[in-house]
Amino acid sequence: MSKTIFSLKDAALRLNGNAGPVEILHGITMDVMAGESIGLVGPSGSGKSSLLMIMGGLEQATGGSVHAMGEDLTAMNEDQLARFRRDRMGIVFQSFHLIPTMTALENVATPLELAGHQDAFTRAAAALEVVGLGTRADHYPAQMSGGEQQRVALARATAPRPAILLADEPTGNLDSANGEAIMDLLFDLRDKHGSTLVLVTHSDALAARCDRIITLNDGRIEDGRIEDGRIEDGRIEDGRIEDGRIA
Repeated sequence: MSKTIFSLKDAALRLNGNAGPVEILHGITMDVMAGESIGLVGPSGSGKSSLLMIMGGLEQATGGSVHAMGEDLTAMNEDQLARFRRDRMGIVFQSFHLIPTMTALENVATPLELAGHQDAFTRAAAALEVVGLGTRADHYPAQMSGGEQQRVALARATAPRPAILLADEPTGNLDSANGEAIMDLLFDLRDKHGSTLVLVTHSDALAARCDRIITLNDGRIEDGRIEDGRIEDGRIEDGRIEDGRIA
């Protein structure tokens, strides 16, 4: 049986705004198994990106617990979280977040170097070849189209062969043709490395490519809106998986 990669128990997120505390996430309880692909969907402001952020340790949950690969992210400090992301996760955002003064090759190689890989540039070059940018390795972000920059971001995220891939609206800044190509690449790379994928998207078509769809609304998992998974020895109640396993 697959092992659990993510386990969230009553995870909550409260942020302080000008008008006082704002409840972003309300007691999210869910498990994600190794090798699964999960689509997080829901209206704008429903908490999809915030949920992804606490799963990636980019935001600290203010209540409950978030475990990733058996490690308690809520107990880690910023340095520990950064090392965990470096060693275990690849993250792709809607904005490409490339370093403008670095070439495509340098952008992909930098996190590999920081992780101590002696063959960082060799692996970076191979990752760029996989995403079809082998001939653009020496180009800077300003010299590339949006679709090409997102390909570089994908290469950077997957070159370390992470166990976990997190993607937050990775096609949001692209036209439909480039967006479809990027998603094909993302799923191909996920399959190649056997990574667990958690994808935030507004697109029903993209979400349908995932093994399971989880729908959020107002910071909660909508009642019964965990789809395409089979619950064994458990039930869905109040938007949560209770005492169950996803087969």
